[in-house]
Amino acid sequence: MDLMKKLEEIEKNYMELEDRMGLPQVAGNPAELQKLAKRHSDLTDLVAVYREYRQASEELGQARELLNGGDADMTGLAREEIHRLQPLMEAMERRLSLLLLPRDPNDEKSVIIEIRGGAGGEEAALFAHDLFRMYSRFAERKGWKVEVLSTSETGIGGLKEIAARLDGHGAYSLLKFESGVHRVQRVPVTESGGRIHTSTATVAVLPEAEEVDVEVRTEDLKIDTYRASGAGGQYVNMTDSAVRITHLPTGVVVTCQDERSQLKNRVKALNLLRTRLYDRELQRKNAEMAAERKGQVGTGDRSERIRTYNFSQNRVTDHRINVTLHKLDAILDGDLFELIDALVTADEAERLKNLEG
Repeated sequence: MDLMKKLEEIEKNYMELEDRMGLPQVAGNPAELQKLAKRHSDLTDLVAVYREYRQASEELGQARELLNGGDADMTGLAREEIHRLQPLMEAMERRLSLLLLPRDPNDEKSVIIEIRGGAGGEEAALFAHDLFRMYSRFAERKGWKVEVLSTSETGIGGLKEIAARLDGHGAYSLLKFESGVHRVQRVPVTESGGRIHTSTATVAVLPEAEEVDVEVRTEDLKIDTYRASGAGGQYVNMTDSAVRITHLPTGVVVTCQDERSQLKNRVKALNLLRTRLYDRELQRKNAEMAAERKGQVGTGDRSERIRTYNFSQNRVTDHRINVTLHKLDAILDGDLFELIDALVTADEAERLKNLEG
């Protein structure tokens, strides 16, 4: 009964928002209209499912009345209707419960993904390159834009580290469980003896911060420019286009040298700085809520080993949810959908359990 009252109130609020959005004074105020439209959009799915549920509940009540009407033909039809409606309503009840769960305010954001080679030397850097390609291919499948912000390469095509922006609505909601230590087991490209080695790379997925999320004051910044390094020859930048920004209050340092324009590098570096500062605050809040997060999918600790990629067995195992898929080649080509769906489902189930508990 409490749930139904809550849903009734939400529907009432939803209709009030529709009325307010139609007012002339609101229509003439783009900022206010945008704010109301956002709230309205956030409630649309919930209200639609609630209305379907209410309709099904009414039909179920009518079918139960017919069941006691004494007419044999109508009784049979009523039983069929009850048999159809009961599982439908159970599914809608679960959907309503999920839609009522508190939403991560960052879920709709684009992300900045940072990948670094870990244990394993050159092989770890090559694996970091493989992971970046995996996420880039996934982004392509989703129709997102990929923009490299900063890179540090090795001599044979590996990545010591890379930071890139994946620009797509809802990117954080899909990729936020990718943060952590990824482990690879394979015969290294640099190894001729045929022995399987274990190497690691770390992934950090940060919700992209907007200017309204983080205030970065000019007086808090130390900005240096220098000549970008490269592979040599024609790739060496002959101007001081690379940018290094130090945030003096926190000591956070970001660099960007991938663009030939100093201005473009500065814009990218500031975006990366804002995102890292925003992430620092999120991590602080997460640490304060660590006890509440026990049992959820991942702890948010980026030192946690989350996944193993075993080449000899064509196997990927996610250790947090005990899911193993024998399709490593497809996953490294960006087919992350099954893994991501399993992680999202596990997180929803855990949050529902915590809510009910």
